[in-house]
Amino acid sequence: MVALCWLRRDLRLSDQAALYHALRSGMPVIPVFIFDTNILNDLEDRADKRLQFIHDVLTQLQQQLVKKGSTLDVFYGTPEQAFAHWTKRYKVKAVFTNHDYEPYARERDAAVSVQLKALGIPFHTYKDQVIFEKDEVVKDNGEPYTVFTPYSKKWKLKLNDFYLKPYPAGEGFYQQPPLPVPALSDMGFEATDNNFPDKDIEEALLRHYDKTRDFPAVDGTSRLSVHLRFGTISIRALAQRARQLNEVFLNELIWRDFYQMILWHFPQVVHQSFKKEYDGIMWRNNEKEFQRWCEGQTGYPIVDAGMRELNATGYMHNRVRMIVASFLTKHLLIDWRWGEAYFAKKLLDYDLAANNGGWQWAAGSGCDAAPYFRVFNPTLQTQKFDKDLLYIGKWVTEIDSPPIVEHDVARKRALEVYGKALKKS
Repeated sequence: MVALCWLRRDLRLSDQAALYHALRSGMPVIPVFIFDTNILNDLEDRADKRLQFIHDVLTQLQQQLVKKGSTLDVFYGTPEQAFAHWTKRYKVKAVFTNHDYEPYARERDAAVSVQLKALGIPFHTYKDQVIFEKDEVVKDNGEPYTVFTPYSKKWKLKLNDFYLKPYPAGEGFYQQPPLPVPALSDMGFEATDNNFPDKDIEEALLRHYDKTRDFPAVDGTSRLSVHLRFGTISIRALAQRARQLNEVFLNELIWRDFYQMILWHFPQVVHQSFKKEYDGIMWRNNEKEFQRWCEGQTGYPIVDAGMRELNATGYMHNRVRMIVASFLTKHLLIDWRWGEAYFAKKLLDYDLAANNGGWQWAAGSGCDAAPYFRVFNPTLQTQKFDKDLLYIGKWVTEIDSPPIVEHDVARKRALEVYGKALKKS
């Protein structure tokens, strides 16, 4: 008799809620992972950096488990196929996993739960990737918040040491010879460079985060987003450090919870504007201009630098993400969903809730969004955050390329188009 611990967005063996509960069950535990073809089949890039990151982490986990006389069991296929395989291979008495709030994940987990229930196998799920979830931080009347500031105040009032308490690592893994982790090539993918951000960050960086985070040429952000996305670090441990060292950094972690909460309560935001009236905007959706934006050929150096950094590395500085998103939706009047989808293909740290929230914020259509008449001026943004052109100079050499559209013209056009749509509503 064994318990399976299904790893997803929690790729670590310490301070991991589902694994803690599985090891406390008294049954030998087998950590399992699924390379889900429902997701992989939609990936366009055969050299996807996220897959390389996951594969590297699984390899490291495997090494840790082998030292304990155990192994990961990694399956390539659909979740239904995986559990049909595992329930035949082992005498599975329970499955433990952590909550996931995305629409596909909710459907997937519901289907697996039904599949296991038919076999008499309980399916236990726990909170792990956020501090507060679902209805844990709501208005006094029980309704979900849709504005960040009051949400964050309630979040901080509720926070105490109980919610940051780590789940101690335990013993009790199933003893068996190591099983091979499928190679990327076995799944039809190619290896990529693995120059990924470190998950160990200096205390000084966190202490000065509020002063350095807006300058893309400075090493002033944590670069932990990919580790938070895949759960290679504990959100509880990081929030504990943030609470002690820097409230602005803590606020960034609260934004993660906020967007996950929004996605849970308003799953329609995946395809629709949070503010419905914004779906009435008459987007220009010029495909040639979109392609120039994708390639970093707009003639606005700060925009082009951001897009070239993204295409080359899978990363873009958060300040620059806001600038390029505002540019696409306001200057070019291209539907935020086009930009969101492009980021989803390219970002190493891609997270549906945060990506959707960020794009709808930039477009003005989201909860607690920038007002539609706020149109970032790329030139002023450059003067404020990269005045010595250190960041731009790294990615763009042709500083004097003609702009795809003049800022004043674009701003006037955006205000007219947005204004017309919002008057109709």
